[in-house]
Amino acid sequence: MNATVYTFPDRPQPPPDTGTEHPAPVTQLGGSGVYTVKEVSQILRISLGGTYALIRIGEIPAKKLGGRWVIPKRRFAEWLDSCVGDREPERR
Repeated sequence: MNATVYTFPDRPQPPPDTGTEHPAPVTQLGGSGVYTVKEVSQILRISLGGTYALIRIGEIPAKKLGGRWVIPKRRFAEWLDSCVGDREPERR
């Protein structure tokens, strides 16, 4: 059996770092601006079904993208802050 071996060309090397250039800031896209329903249920310490129910009635601010619900972090934080004053006093 004859085997043919192919060599790969060397990869071009980046220029050496001189320390004078600053890299562009990195923008994170992978879910950094939104929560999943599961993450919100864990934050609120309520069931996943209860979280979906609150989203469906519009209590928790959320958007449906395709078949998936996402909760914008900024709007969720604002909503959560607004709920603090709505709390009923505890009975003893």
